[in-house]
Amino acid sequence: MHNIPTPDQYQEIREALRDLSSNFDSHYWQKVDEARGYPEAFVDALTQAGWLAALIPTEYGGSGLGLAEASVIMEEINFGGGNSGACHGQMYNMGTLLRHGSDAQKKFYLPKIATGELRLQSMAVTEPTTGTDTTKLKTTAVKKGDKYVINGQKVWISRIQHSDLMILLARTTPLAEVKKKSEGMSIFIVNLKDAIGHGMTVSPILNMVNHETNEVFFDNLEIPAENLIGVEGQGFKYILDGLNAERVLIGAECLGDAYWFINKARHYANERIVFDRPIGKNQGVQFPIAEAYIETEAANLMRFRACDLFDQHLPCGAEANMTKYLAAKASWEAANTCIQTFGGFGFACEYDVERKFRETRLYQVAPISTNLILSYVAEHLLDLPRSF
Repeated sequence: MHNIPTPDQYQEIREALRDLSSNFDSHYWQKVDEARGYPEAFVDALTQAGWLAALIPTEYGGSGLGLAEASVIMEEINFGGGNSGACHGQMYNMGTLLRHGSDAQKKFYLPKIATGELRLQSMAVTEPTTGTDTTKLKTTAVKKGDKYVINGQKVWISRIQHSDLMILLARTTPLAEVKKKSEGMSIFIVNLKDAIGHGMTVSPILNMVNHETNEVFFDNLEIPAENLIGVEGQGFKYILDGLNAERVLIGAECLGDAYWFINKARHYANERIVFDRPIGKNQGVQFPIAEAYIETEAANLMRFRACDLFDQHLPCGAEANMTKYLAAKASWEAANTCIQTFGGFGFACEYDVERKFRETRLYQVAPISTNLILSYVAEHLLDLPRSF
């Protein structure tokens, strides 16, 4: 039986990632999950092989690849049984720096990010009281001389423990003083080693996915004014600029999960004998697997459509959102189908199904919920009234 996903023009990347992933088998991922640990050895191997520098231009020591290639890398990590959530921040967080940072910032940070000397895994936007209503965030950055003083709180801020740098969105002009609520926010790069314990406190959040994430408190944290990225007050626009890439890459991870579940289910359905016949001979078993495959293939096409537009620097907000929606839906339905195919064994940790089931459920909620994508499509594509 052929290995899915279907062979395409990215086979060299796929084969290289599969070769790397083969060194980190089910037992490795099970041990990480059981210990609520971080797959440090796996992420180090990815970094050393240059995969996490795919989107960094060659002039800064990266590979200079497009979003399509980067999405295949994320997809193959998940298809190989791993979890890209441990490292995907390194892939897309640097985009804010690349597109809006000064020449000096790019020359200083990007080569070190490319080699892994510095890790930029973390981005602090979400807050406990505002959630996705980002324009009402309450974390403030007040300029005092050659420093900004940060006060506030963030939540669901991932991979701080395995990052050297963090992108921070804070309000530099009070909401009451701006013409548009999207104005007056700014982006900063925070050196975590300088910040933690000196005005920044980190509190880990245990969660069902073993995803390294935290609540963060800022109490008069001082950061150099030179750490401002771009123009003060334009931070919200900069954040939005990077979200299309994030959604496509997360969608690709979902595709990797979906193909993993389908592969796992079809092999088990062929091998598991009940009532003297393979269970895959029963239409009640095979039809849901076939349906999951059809939906995953459709989501895959939307992914490459979004990548094509992004790499041509054309508008792709709708396609990026629809990629995330379709892929997350496909992976979740494939997960349900897989666990149902396995029956009781689907709940046994040794098969990895329950772990991947938990991991892929996250993407119905984050990094943007499916409901907000539906709102976007309703308003921007169907000309329906704004719902919030």
